[in-house]
Amino acid sequence: MLRKILTDLRHKASWYELPSNAKSVARMCLSDGTSAQLIYRAMQFFQRADVAPAKVIAFGLYRLNAVVGHVVIGRDAEFGDGLIILHSFGIVVNSSVKAGKNLVLEHGVTIGAEKNQSPIIGDNVFIGAGAKVIGGIRIGNDVKIGANAVVTKDVPDGATVVGIPGRVVKIYGERVDSPRDIGKKAIG
Repeated sequence: MLRKILTDLRHKASWYELPSNAKSVARMCLSDGTSAQLIYRAMQFFQRADVAPAKVIAFGLYRLNAVVGHVVIGRDAEFGDGLIILHSFGIVVNSSVKAGKNLVLEHGVTIGAEKNQSPIIGDNVFIGAGAKVIGGIRIGNDVKIGANAVVTKDVPDGATVVGIPGRVVKIYGERVDSPRDIGKKAIG
């Protein structure tokens, strides 16, 4: 758990373009959203423990995060190393969400289920303020989801998604002019 927390804080420091040293890590402990990250990691630790009292502690931490961190992250949600919560107000994450490393969340993000299926999110993904990612979809690696976008379909690696409904406008920085271009650029 401590290794994950340090990785999260170092990644957050690099997000703010600070050196990866003890001073920067300490500074990140006091930045917006960090309390939600720390409570989530502790909750996840206790949730994975194989004894009943640990599950009760995990539930208490889940409720504490709603009060202190202003975020609701399901107890079984899984985030890889390097999680960054920039501003925690209004974040809601379904319990069955799975995400890779280096996920960055801004305030007001919802990652939720539809028909009992939740998103699977790749590595190095940024989800902007107010964005919604809903249903049994796959979000690729190196994806940027813009503020207030509503994503209900799979997103390829390297995509930038904007709008309601979410549409891919770039793949690895190259403009996408039509839906046919998405497949061509995603394949290479």
